[in-house]
Amino acid sequence: MTDAIQVTRLPSGLIVATETMERVETVSFGAYVATGTRSETAAENGASHFLEHMAFKGTTRRSAADIAEEVENVGGQINAYTAREQTAYYVKLLKEDLALGADIIGDILTHSTFAPDEMERERGVILQEIGQANDTPDDIIFDRFQEIAYPDQPMGRPVLGTEGGIAAMGRDVLTGYMQRHYAAGNIVVAAAGALTHEAVVDLARQHFADLPAAMPGPVLPGAYRGGEFREARELDQVHIVLGFPSVAYDDPDYYPVLLLSTLLGGGMSSRLFQEIREKRGLVYSIYSFSAPFMDSGLFGIYAGTGEVEAEELVPVTLEELRKVQKGVTEAELHRARAQVKASLLMSLESTGSRCEQLARQIQVFGRPVPTAETVAKLNTVTVESVRRAAMRVFRATPTLAAMGPADKVPHLPAIAEKLAA
Repeated sequence: MTDAIQVTRLPSGLIVATETMERVETVSFGAYVATGTRSETAAENGASHFLEHMAFKGTTRRSAADIAEEVENVGGQINAYTAREQTAYYVKLLKEDLALGADIIGDILTHSTFAPDEMERERGVILQEIGQANDTPDDIIFDRFQEIAYPDQPMGRPVLGTEGGIAAMGRDVLTGYMQRHYAAGNIVVAAAGALTHEAVVDLARQHFADLPAAMPGPVLPGAYRGGEFREARELDQVHIVLGFPSVAYDDPDYYPVLLLSTLLGGGMSSRLFQEIREKRGLVYSIYSFSAPFMDSGLFGIYAGTGEVEAEELVPVTLEELRKVQKGVTEAELHRARAQVKASLLMSLESTGSRCEQLARQIQVFGRPVPTAETVAKLNTVTVESVRRAAMRVFRATPTLAAMGPADKVPHLPAIAEKLAA
């Protein structure tokens, strides 16, 4: 840990982490709750996201308009997001307005009223959001992919919830979920920018004192199963996600898999982009992604292509997956490593990115991870470790999700057979 980064655990269990950044005039402040879609029961699916929306809809001290106006009156920004393992609430402000930001974030996490009229309005907003996602095939295809990869379990359910579940969700579900999961020991308060650690600790003590103390129970382990999803739609393109079980954050292959994803489909110089878009003109968009979780992970490849082109696209993609298991060049590993390092170092210029990284590292690893340590681990990745990671990932049971005119997309048994050949 550098001198700029400090961490304090309060008696309540709340962790306060800060990073002081010189020569900036702003500060980012957030509360990062270690709960998300995978913490929900089937009946609660969508509760994490519904809660995120409702937090901005009024407290015992502020109306929804007050929350927005108080932040924007000082030129600040306030936002939130829900993911599978985390829900975040954060502000970015000028340094002199830090106390206001901490007050508002603490207020919405401890004194939200969940007024019935506001809840009904926001229910309608979320149903519109679900409808919009369903109408966006290159968005909703990832939910279908996740559902098939992790069927009948929290890890496979949609972050937004379902239309039926949201329509039926009562106020007691939200308040009960918040009481169980928004506990002091389940939250990291993080800040980065022009600040002092002592000031942030004092603000956290003051504005987060009313968090419940009881910790939620453990989440269900993710059990990857894999399979195939297809939905015929009248679209100009077929949207395809092909994926595999992959690694958790703490897996020794985490960095080899990260660089594998980058060199395979992480940029314009990547193998998939060069072979499938540049040489063959089969797609506008194709990329790979590594999605680690606390206890498992997914590796995926997305492509959007025409109905006719799909027949050529999939075999060519599978051939690239076979080739990368046979060997990786030093030049492309160097390029992938440079891309990841540059992305990491560029993110350090943002108070918001530093704030979020700090919270996530503490929740995943139990401590801040110095940038030098991350760079050192990237430097230890070899062409052989990437090749072994490719063999580990691409020889596992695949998952296929396809939406649109997908008649020419091979079915999963044929894909699995070609990968195993």
